[in-house]
Amino acid sequence: MSLRRRIDELRLGMMMLTRLPIGRLDDPAPTLAQARWSFPLAGLPLGLGAWGILAGLQALNLPPLATGFAVLAVLAALTGGLHHDGFADFADGMGGRDRAHRLEIMRDSRVGSYGVIALILATGLGASALSALPPTAWAGLLLVSMASRLAMLVLLDLMPPARHDGLGQMAATDRIAAPWRVWLPGGLLTLCAALATGMAALPVLIAMMLAAAWVAWRARKLLGGQTGDVLGAAQLSSETAGWLVLAVVL
Repeated sequence: MSLRRRIDELRLGMMMLTRLPIGRLDDPAPTLAQARWSFPLAGLPLGLGAWGILAGLQALNLPPLATGFAVLAVLAALTGGLHHDGFADFADGMGGRDRAHRLEIMRDSRVGSYGVIALILATGLGASALSALPPTAWAGLLLVSMASRLAMLVLLDLMPPARHDGLGQMAATDRIAAPWRVWLPGGLLTLCAALATGMAALPVLIAMMLAAAWVAWRARKLLGGQTGDVLGAAQLSSETAGWLVLAVVL
């Protein structure tokens, strides 16, 4: 595999998970399944951006809670609200009558009451946690940002697609390597961030793992597998859990 091909896969992963300007891909472009290894790496610029906004606004003595919401606003802009949309759709879908009805609800672009309530709670908890972090929490923010997207990758590889189309199915097909090889680049970077975070990394990662595992369990039980919305819900749930524990242990 050439270096240029790997770079194209990384660019595709960034295009899918962020709104960062990275240009256009030339033909033949890699598939989403081939680029899935790069999902955790997309968390690197997002984590750095979150830390920059957090430290900058704290230096300006902005009220803590306002700082937390500002960080969330920047992250939503940098991701296009992709994970928030999946999180809300997943919450709405859990209220369906059966598997088919739940998948139908999740495909609907409208957000229902469950989705609105879930977003309010996640946003409030996330902003509160971020407002309590010190400006030196750069390693912790990188850890949470990359590990939450590594969780997406793990669920994508371990769970079957719940439907025959959509983002989850596209990213799960045409697999070209064993899962551990695909997880390795993001796993190594996440490990580096964990080492830089120190002992606080352990409870943070445990909380994130439990949050992602809960989403996976509910999705497997009620949907039969993963979808793009499930992956988005796992990312946002684990990220919020990571911020909360990070705010406690730092």
